[in-house]
Amino acid sequence: MTAESKTGTRAVVAKRVDSGEADTTEISELTQAAGYRVVETVAQTRTEDPAYGFGEGKVTAIAGRVAAADAAVLVVDNELGPYQTFNIGNKLPDGVRVVDRFRLILEIFGQRAQTRKAQLQVELAELRYELPRAEAKASLASRDERPGFMGLGEYDESRERDIKSRISRIREELERIEQTDQQRRQQRRESGFDLVALAGYTNAGKSTLLRRLAADVDVDENKQLHPDLDSTAESEDRLFTTLGTTTRRAELGPREVLVTDTVGFISDLPHWLVESFKSTLDSVYLADLVLLVVDASETIPEMREKLVTCHDTLYERNEAPIVTVLNKCDRVDERELQRKREALSALAPNPVVVSARTGERVDTLCERIHADLPDFERERLVLPMTEDTMSVVSWIHDNADVESVEYGEQVTVEFAARPAVVARSRSKATELVAELSA
Repeated sequence: MTAESKTGTRAVVAKRVDSGEADTTEISELTQAAGYRVVETVAQTRTEDPAYGFGEGKVTAIAGRVAAADAAVLVVDNELGPYQTFNIGNKLPDGVRVVDRFRLILEIFGQRAQTRKAQLQVELAELRYELPRAEAKASLASRDERPGFMGLGEYDESRERDIKSRISRIREELERIEQTDQQRRQQRRESGFDLVALAGYTNAGKSTLLRRLAADVDVDENKQLHPDLDSTAESEDRLFTTLGTTTRRAELGPREVLVTDTVGFISDLPHWLVESFKSTLDSVYLADLVLLVVDASETIPEMREKLVTCHDTLYERNEAPIVTVLNKCDRVDERELQRKREALSALAPNPVVVSARTGERVDTLCERIHADLPDFERERLVLPMTEDTMSVVSWIHDNADVESVEYGEQVTVEFAARPAVVARSRSKATELVAELSA
């Protein structure tokens, strides 16, 4: 079901926490991002009840509020087991669906998935979500001969096997797609492009920053499957605007940079869900530089928690330098920004403060990107004059920062470029010498 087809569908949001006060802000935003209209929010502080998650009395009260609000969906900001989902559903009016946090996130992902890669990742996540539930049914059914034991539905003994088989096939196809993506990234490097990835939590402003840094058209990201990929980089104040990756070209002084926007992080994601989207994160892991975008208008505890989660994910496999970008400075005064910089200095040393929306200080960020990208190598090539020499000189002009070209019986080119481009240019020079000697 698309978000458009659900527009107007009334939803009650409920959340349980073990201690403290439950904050329903994020789950309400997620519910709206899925296309529902939040009409009630309910919270409870207590330890988890094995049968309902919430206390049974609280579930009865929630059911009353669902009925009074004429809601069609109950969204629970907790992970529910199949038995808990069934028990809560039995308390609700007929026809009301129970959607837990991770099923809701999968709904959003499913709506946003427009490339083959994104669709496969969503399906993989859904299957990973379903597998333990199928295994639970198998375990329970093996101890009871009644169909639909404990209200979990008819047990299909082949379901668990089918899920595992489909997961295996999806992994194989994603691996083939990733091999193609890696070849594309390598070709871009050999063509002189630096690869910069935007990372961070959803709604931190990554898509807005992408559009501010790189106004050029998109660069052949799965165009055969999704010709209007530009829409995935729209700047909207809603969660998960970007699911697949969007890559755009930016020119920062003498360097040509490809900037990639990736799916945003979100709090409390289980390992199986992060794992399903790891190939999307390869755009981050294999970049030359990572811009970790943080919403500077949030509270210090919120920013600290998100920075810790991002670092745990990025430092697992990432080798590129990470620059923290404190975005949305137009919403925070200078005194407050300084206080936040000092409080977060251990997690975000020497951050760059910008407003992607207004463009404030983006020029400072461009200077920082240029400074933190791998250094160019200087090279001086003396090329023999052959029929193909001018095409090599032209290629060097296209892929390097050419300082001078001298023509005579030979052609001398002085330039600076990425190490991969320097190596490629030397190879081309060697081919010209071999051609002359043949």
